[in-house]
Amino acid sequence: MEMLDYIRQRRAVRRYKDAVPEEGYIEKILEAGRWAPSGLNNQPWRFLVIKDKERKAAISKFTKYAKIIESAPVLVIVCMDVADSYNRDKDLMAIGACIQNILLEAHSLDMGACWLGEILNNKGRLSKYLGLDDDFEIMAVLAVGFSDEELTEGCRKPLMKLMIKADEN
Repeated sequence: MEMLDYIRQRRAVRRYKDAVPEEGYIEKILEAGRWAPSGLNNQPWRFLVIKDKERKAAISKFTKYAKIIESAPVLVIVCMDVADSYNRDKDLMAIGACIQNILLEAHSLDMGACWLGEILNNKGRLSKYLGLDDDFEIMAVLAVGFSDEELTEGCRKPLMKLMIKADEN
């Protein structure tokens, strides 16, 4: 399959089977994230993998999307290493690329994933619960596992509607 096909077919998965992905699968998706581009190759991302049901249940209290977190066999918490950051804007873009790589690799392995952003409204409290050092700022929580839902066809705005016309002067 061509890369554009993977990109077009990937969907956010919000319901998961109970089966926990093999450790090799988790390592592969993190490896894909690790190879994202970053300014000065500083690689500002750090990963925390959580499989424990009790910890997931506690984490679910920090978001209105608790059911997604509780049903996912694996959570990947993506943080920015603030001490390793040299330009916040560039590092945020790099971490976005890292997350996209993870989502695409999960899809290529016939797994599903969901990028949870709403939980960031409570990232300070979540960070405290997790006992994270102040140098690690939570950027996203990814729910990962084998999909237990029918994936729908995606839709996007036409490309021409996304094009900006600029003066040629």
